[in-house]
Amino acid sequence: MPKRVGLYPGTFDPITNGHMDIVARATRMVDHLIVAVAVNAGKGPLFTLEERVAMAEAEMAELSQSVGVSIEVRPFDTLLVDFTAKCGANLIVRGLRAVSDFEYEFQMAGMNARLTSDIETIFLMASERCQFISSRFVKEIGRLGGDISQFVSPRVKARLDEKFGFSA
Repeated sequence: MPKRVGLYPGTFDPITNGHMDIVARATRMVDHLIVAVAVNAGKGPLFTLEERVAMAEAEMAELSQSVGVSIEVRPFDTLLVDFTAKCGANLIVRGLRAVSDFEYEFQMAGMNARLTSDIETIFLMASERCQFISSRFVKEIGRLGGDISQFVSPRVKARLDEKFGFSA
């Protein structure tokens, strides 16, 4: 039986508990998961690509041990389907928080299917406790001094506090 390799792409600026929920659930469907950190300069990320990769690696190391599935973090700056194929993955994992996410993700999956028929896209609905978590809101709340500890890990919170000039 061929190895099932999934790829979960995102900007992860920063990686949140919502992202981690999708990763944990995706590991139940694959033998190996690649968390693909996009350059995505158009979004004007708070963290550099290197910082986002490092944060994701720290989060995945712990999770990989607890779920017993290999999780790898890789940066990318190419077309998603090309990167997915290059990694040997045959499944793109996308998380949906709300109905409003679906239209964009549906169109993206359709375009990817037109570009290659060898890769499937699956959508995972956010768990109820994670439906409203977004990196954008986490950054805004954190920037204004709000408590973000329920939305990100202590490691990520410390990195955000450092970025915003708050002492830990």
